[in-house]
Order: sequence, then C-alpha cells, then structure tokens
Amino acid sequence: MYSLVLQVGTLIAMLVLAIFLLIIIIALLAYSIRIVPEYQRIVRLRLGKFNGVLGPGIVFIIPIIDRPIVIDLRVLSIDLSSQRALTKDNVEVTIDAAVYMRVLDAAKAVLSVADYKAATATLGAAVLRDVIGMVDLDTLLTQREEVARKIASIIDEHVSPWGVKVTAVAIKDIKLPDTLVRAMAAQAEAERMRRAKVILAQADFEASQMYLKAAETYAKNSISLTLRQLDTLLEVAKEHNLILVVPSSLEVTALSSIAAAALKRSQEGSGSS
Repeated sequence: MYSLVLQVGTLIAMLVLAIFLLIIIIALLAYSIRIVPEYQRIVRLRLGKFNGVLGPGIVFIIPIIDRPIVIDLRVLSIDLSSQRALTKDNVEVTIDAAVYMRVLDAAKAVLSVADYKAATATLGAAVLRDVIGMVDLDTLLTQREEVARKIASIIDEHVSPWGVKVTAVAIKDIKLPDTLVRAMAAQAEAERMRRAKVILAQADFEASQMYLKAAETYAKNSISLTLRQLDTLLEVAKEHNLILVVPSSLEVTALSSIAAAALKRSQEGSGSS
C-alpha cells in the first residue's frame, strides 16, 4: 500500500514537472521565434555586440544571449513643444510645429544615438528657433512653407549620420503678441479704407470724364441737348402737384406731349387712390 502511494506521488510530481518544463519551453519558443512585419526591423545584439538587422519575416532570438531592439521604419510625427523665439525684426512669436521623420538605417539609429526620437525633437526645437531668428515677421507669415522647408533641410543634414531622414516640418500655428495683433488689425482696416477712397476717387474721375464728353457732344449738337432736356422734364413730370417752368426754346409739340403724359399719370394716380 505504501509503495502504491509512493508511486502515485512520484507520477504526480513528474507530471507537474513536465507541465512546468512545457510551460518554460513554450515561453522560450514564444520569445525566440519572432514574426517581424514589413514596416519593422530588429537590431540584434549578441552578448552586447552588433549581430545584424533581422526582418521582415520569421527570425530567431536566443534567449539571454541575444537582445532584440525593434525599430519602426514608418514615418513618425514628433510634436515640438511651443517654442518662443525672436524674429529678425525683434518680434517675439510662439511657434507650434511638428517634425516628420523616418528611419532609413536601423543599425545606425540604434548604435549612433541613444534615443533618436528625443534627439531629433531637441535638435528640431533648436533649429526652429535659429531659423526664426534669421527671418523677419512678414517673411514668416507670408512664406511659412519656405521657412518650414529650410528648417527641415537643416535638421535632416544633422540627423543623417543617425540613419534618420526628416521628410518635412509643418508649422502648425504662429502666435503673436496681443498688441501686435491689434496693430495689424488697425493697419488692415486703414488699408481697406484707403482702397475704398481710391476706388471712389477713380469713379468720380471717370464720371467727370463722361460728363466732359457729354458736354462736348451737347455743344456740337443742339438737338441732342434738346432731347436731354425733354428726358429730364419727363423724369420730373413723374412727381405729382408740380409746376413746371419750361424753357421757351423747347418746341410746343414736345411740351404738349409732356403735359399730356403728366396729366395721364396724375389721373391714373388719383384713380388708384
């Protein structure tokens, strides 16, 4: 009986040990066998030494001996914290920007710099302030894309030894002091008023030119002046209860037609009322 109990206990212990070993083996296999997607690479350090770049596909990592470092090759966006800088004309501005970058060489990104993301962000902030200091406010506001391309070019030149490529820099927002914003608004309003006055003056000038041409035409042709007088009388005759003093130079027939038209309009108005 005692031997039977001992055998059962031994079997149970062996079963527990087998399960434990199976779990360890599964964990080791799960750690050792990696599936690397197309947009990632694994930099393998074996006993602290660089041992190659792995992926994409199935790769094998020796536990404890190998140290895998995963690098993402896709374009990454790094938001730069708000940077305060002085422009060339000594205007303080606050810039919000973002740096778009991607890793071209995974080995250099691991071996050349401790943290390529943080290093790129710090360098980008410094370059942003330097470039803003080299341009005036008008250039910064009107040529934002050109300034952003210049910043991206300088950053890319510095991060190339790290195996990193800066694809673009986006200036998201430019904040100006409140006093300057009010001054710019007043300047814009004054500019709009100036344009309005210029347009009115141009219209008056063109009208005066037309009046001058009309006067020359009337001076050369008395019939045209008479027709213009008749037209003016017709316009005046539209009003009720008016006494018209007509120049004696007008023809009687013309005056008769004007009077008849005025009488007719007067009758129509009294009938409708």
